[in-house]
Amino acid sequence: QVRLVESGGGSVQAGGSLRLSCPVSEFSYCMGWFRQAPGKEREGVASIESSGHIRYADSVKGRFTISRDNAKNTLYLQMNSLKPEDTAMYYCAAARVWCPKIESTFFEDWGQGTQVTVSS
Repeated sequence: QVRLVESGGGSVQAGGSLRLSCPVSEFSYCMGWFRQAPGKEREGVASIESSGHIRYADSVKGRFTISRDNAKNTLYLQMNSLKPEDTAMYYCAAARVWCPKIESTFFEDWGQGTQVTVSS
């Protein structure tokens, strides 16, 4: 089982930036970021495959950047131009086989989450 521990969350004002980090015991085929706001379903934010193929949710395209540092075994999510609607618990996840979509059903291993709060 892949161990994942998110960090980097916090409170920022709208328009600000945060970078989330997720050191992993080992990279899986596909790594992703998800978020869940209170009262809402968990939604996929971004994913990156071992090939380098990247997907983003429409709501974050142009604002968020997912990346992975293979030397450090760390997954990142750079979040710029943050909006109040980005407020959520953010989770790092790993898919061992494939991830044709940024949907939680494809991801087997999960971190505990890090809170991101954006105020207007």
